[in-house]
Amino acid sequence: MRADDRPRNVVVVAGTRPEVIKTAPIVRALGGQPWARCRFVFTAQHRDLASPLFDFFGVSPDVDLDAMRPGQSPADLCNRLVVALHGALGRESPDCVVAQGDTTTVLAAALASYMLGVPFAHVEAGLRTYRLDSPFPEEANRVAASHLASIHFAPTKDARDNLLREGIDPGAVHVTGNTGIDALLYAAGRESSLGVEIAAGRRLVLVTVHRRENHGEPLRRICDGIRRLHDSQPDLEFVWPVHPNPAVEPVVRAELGGLDRVRLVRPLDYGPFVAAMKRAAFILSDSGGVQEEATALGTPVLVLRSVSERPEAVLSGVARLIGDDPEAIAREGSRLLTDLCTAPPGPLSTAFGDGRATARIVSVLHRKLVVESPEAVLA
Repeated sequence: MRADDRPRNVVVVAGTRPEVIKTAPIVRALGGQPWARCRFVFTAQHRDLASPLFDFFGVSPDVDLDAMRPGQSPADLCNRLVVALHGALGRESPDCVVAQGDTTTVLAAALASYMLGVPFAHVEAGLRTYRLDSPFPEEANRVAASHLASIHFAPTKDARDNLLREGIDPGAVHVTGNTGIDALLYAAGRESSLGVEIAAGRRLVLVTVHRRENHGEPLRRICDGIRRLHDSQPDLEFVWPVHPNPAVEPVVRAELGGLDRVRLVRPLDYGPFVAAMKRAAFILSDSGGVQEEATALGTPVLVLRSVSERPEAVLSGVARLIGDDPEAIAREGSRLLTDLCTAPPGPLSTAFGDGRATARIVSVLHRKLVVESPEAVLA
């Protein structure tokens, strides 16, 4: 076999639940490519939340770094991940490293790849709020990752344009759509029960809150807004899969645990969560991924943030930015319910992709790593 005929070693790195959701389609697709030897490295940044996804998507880590420790600061986590990934990647000898999104796992993967002189491919590249404090530390993570990456898979044209304004080589930027939509369509095609019984005649409101900038007083204000909406709309039933973060769960249970139509449940597996998004009258969330998924499903979402790196969701008419003001949450929730009763649903949006992002990413990787060469990617 000639040297250029060898399978290319591609390492996919993920550590959180959203990253596993959005990289699993890539791992599955690369596993079926004769030109690729795919290795899946799991940092375990979200072990309990991410592990159930392996069976759902039919993937399993080849390497588990087990990097989380109790009470670990963001700086400690970043340091541990960079060292662990540097060692793991050194042993794997990859031709390319792929990671998705904006967590500390992604920043560490980008840094470790750079230190080893290995091309880094950033999936979901180019998202920006241009505020380093919102989201924190994700905005800084993704900006840094962009300037360490050799290949940029932008989910939308707006994301591509952000990269070009920052001086990224246009030839290194590829608009692919978002692999989260690929995963969503896969999940939607597998019938899953909601797992939570909703009383007849009641409308479901799905709630998710986890972002660091909403910890503390903002979270209490969000709970106050939900309480007001609950009290003013007796036909609503709220389902809140509560994030286990100690800065989130105790506060939510103390604020809302006594309300009979607010169901505080453990985090839902991905299939039931997709079923809940499809079933919901609307969603209250600070999640970026939920904005994408809700847009694709046509489920309205009130975004519990003042700024979003996903303007396409707002422009599509599916999402509204309302922040954490209790009065705004109650007012906009009630207004949305009125709108849903008087206006027909609009067409489903493909603002974040058509379900073929993974195929486009694999095609670009083949061209960059096989038709050209890994060395050319770094040039």
